[in-house]
Amino acid sequence: MSALLELTGLRKAYPGVVANDNVSFQVGRGEVHALLGENGAGKSTLVKMVYGLVRPDSGKMTLGGADYAPGSPHEARQSGIAMVFQHFSLFEALSVAENVALGMENPPPMRALATRIAEVSETYGLPLDPSRLVGELSAGERQRVEIIRCLLQDPKLLIMDEPTSVLTPGEVSVLFETLRKLQAEGTSILYISHKLEEIRALCDGATILRLGKVVGSCDPRQKSASELAEMMVGTELTPPAVRDHELGDVALALKDVSVASSAAFGTSLRDVSLTVRKGEVLGIGGVAGNGQDELLAVMSGEVVLAKDRVLLHGNPIGELGPNARRALGILAAPEERLGHAAAPDMSLVENAALSAWVRMGMVNHGFIDWRKARGHAERVIEKFDVRTPGAGNAARSLSGGNLQKFVIGREILQQPEVLVVNQPTWGVDASAAAFIRQALLDLAAEGAAVVVISQDLDELMEISTRFSALNEGRLSAPREAAGLTIDEIGLMLGGAEVVS
Repeated sequence: MSALLELTGLRKAYPGVVANDNVSFQVGRGEVHALLGENGAGKSTLVKMVYGLVRPDSGKMTLGGADYAPGSPHEARQSGIAMVFQHFSLFEALSVAENVALGMENPPPMRALATRIAEVSETYGLPLDPSRLVGELSAGERQRVEIIRCLLQDPKLLIMDEPTSVLTPGEVSVLFETLRKLQAEGTSILYISHKLEEIRALCDGATILRLGKVVGSCDPRQKSASELAEMMVGTELTPPAVRDHELGDVALALKDVSVASSAAFGTSLRDVSLTVRKGEVLGIGGVAGNGQDELLAVMSGEVVLAKDRVLLHGNPIGELGPNARRALGILAAPEERLGHAAAPDMSLVENAALSAWVRMGMVNHGFIDWRKARGHAERVIEKFDVRTPGAGNAARSLSGGNLQKFVIGREILQQPEVLVVNQPTWGVDASAAAFIRQALLDLAAEGAAVVVISQDLDELMEISTRFSALNEGRLSAPREAAGLTIDEIGLMLGGAEVVS
């Protein structure tokens, strides 16, 4: 097929790192082309150059046979290129319709646009209320805004950077139907995802990046997921292994917790009870927006309750806030990386201090010990292979997967009694996901109680001791994860009680 987009010798360097080095490949007309690589391989920088967010230091791009050098996203959109971002490019204080309008060159009147958004979102199985404020949306709903905004642009080339990270399998299927329809109409798609089975199912071709360089290309339909992963990392991947260990006493317990969501359209928790023992990984699955954020907030102390609703080693702690709970050993890593788990414009050192100052004794007479904070940040960077020029870099400068490794590592290295994580491997590559899952298993083997909230059912089945499902703010009775069938899990996610 003839090329729509062709890149020749693109290079982009930043202080201390070469993000892209002599990158050349092409995307054919009507082709779905995958861009694969580890976190920090240079994928996001590359597509930002195509979208006009970043200017290459050298090299050349052509679009439809003509020279192409966008100076801004506006110019890229005028040329027929749309992009779904991994990190949401949305204004929280504006409505869904207003955010969509900002991404369009010539938006229609707001009422007509709202009607169109509702029609398209319902048609593609990604329901959205155009009048809702983005700040009130879950991560999955925010991703829907990004996708629908692009669908309304009728693009020649659609760039998708981790578009399915927070979608359900059903939503992914609907999205793929949409993408195949766009492909049949002649739209080209440049697709970035760490979900390799998605790549195999959707893409016609793939280019593999490693440390900023092209190291290979292939037809992903002719490769297994493990072969694709090994091409990305250059070595054979080892799946996480569960170490034999005995479970201890109950570490954390919730008793009949009912909490109204602080978001206008959030999901309130209703009579939620759970226990998690020392050495156990309790997996909690559910479709986005069923109370996951609210559940983490209850366990972390962001939402306080009556004393006896939350117990740590049998002691009531429901009235304690996050810092008091951290001092006792209850640590948490929320789903939203930038803004909740990490302050975007603060350095990794400062972000390490924000989370660890209580538990790791970083404050003396009201002053932060920056030597300790830097030491903690550097240990996280080293042990969790966080790709960054240094601990002084801002959190927002990291790729999504590398920031996720930093956030999870920052908590694990504090040796928690209880660790609660929401979407621990969202947007990370296969190698990093395996590393994070192994770190969680190792933490449990060392005696910690671990709660993993995730929409990735394969992940939960791989690492969980027991499994519960969250549906409309209610938590199902836990089941032993070993031996659970997909049908049983589906019933649990839908709110049905499963009889063993």
